Amino acid sequence: MSVEVQDPSANSQAAAKSDIIVRRRLLSDRLQLIALSLGPLVAAILVASLILIAMGVDPVAYYTYIVNRGLLSPSGIEATLTRMGPLLLIAAGLIVAFRAGIWNLGGDAQFLLGAVVVAALAPVLTAYMPVWLVLIVTLIVGAIIGALWSLVPALLRARQGVNEIITTMMMSFLGISLSNVLVKIFFLDPATNVPQTRTLPVEDRLPRLFDTTISSGVLIGLVAILVVHYVMAKTAFGLKLRIVGANAKAAVHAGLSVSALTIGVFAISAGFSGLSGAIAVLGQYGNVRADWNPAYTLTIVPLVFLARFNGFATIAYVFLFSVLSIGSESAARRLGVPNYFTLVTMAILLILLGITEMLDQKRRESRRT
Repeated sequence: MSVEVQDPSANSQAAAKSDIIVRRRLLSDRLQLIALSLGPLVAAILVASLILIAMGVDPVAYYTYIVNRGLLSPSGIEATLTRMGPLLLIAAGLIVAFRAGIWNLGGDAQFLLGAVVVAALAPVLTAYMPVWLVLIVTLIVGAIIGALWSLVPALLRARQGVNEIITTMMMSFLGISLSNVLVKIFFLDPATNVPQTRTLPVEDRLPRLFDTTISSGVLIGLVAILVVHYVMAKTAFGLKLRIVGANAKAAVHAGLSVSALTIGVFAISAGFSGLSGAIAVLGQYGNVRADWNPAYTLTIVPLVFLARFNGFATIAYVFLFSVLSIGSESAARRLGVPNYFTLVTMAILLILLGITEMLDQKRRESRRT
């Protein structure tokens, strides 16, 4: 009776080869992820540059102005960081919603209604409360207003299965119109010629950082993104949301209350948007004018997708967008480029992102077969 003796060197060689294959696959996956994240951004800038050339504008000069104003100048970087605060909060809400498979596209109305109510409430409360308490109360109020405005789409999705893309966009249209009505009629400051709410004094707003004009709202935004990143990646609640987003039927079979989670996700996502509006008023603008709508939500959507719902990558993309938006204002004045050209760039980015996702999905399907 013979006994086979395994060669230890052969086993070690097989293990080494297996380890090399695993490392190569991980490296390949990481490179593909980087390409999927950075590729559409680089391509969008190139396409935008071609449009600038067609308009008779030097793209190198245009982007040089953007970098100088939005990143290199002291006042520009302060404005960039201040703008990041509301954008990061909107991004945090979108990450929660998208991870759960929910398209909350009504963030603009949630943002505006939170901003309008806070702009009207804060100057009144300062007469009765210390500033620090006013700030806490109004931040909470802004988040609650945003969450309440998502209640109808949340119930329709949770109870009736109605597509939330339609309902959130309809509620966004109504909310934007309602915010203008509130500013022009109910919360109008009679002391001004331009329809707007009362202006909150600078000393009653969110404190600024390090003797600069940077609003501390950026810290609130950073904390929100990092907390969302941790919750989605490391907690049981985040796991439940990912399961619901991946397969709602499987979540039901697993015993999860999909309806309750859906309503909760809407409340969290919209609450972040309402809080974003409060941060914009308390940390930057001090009031809300009629017909004002920065339309942040649909601008942040492609950035969140480019970041693959990763909190740290989202911070980087929001920073780049803030530099672009602040710097483009200066470039527009100097080179005669329309102010809305940044939105054109974002639209190109969104289209290219969709094409990239389609090609990546086909590639993965071909791998399976």
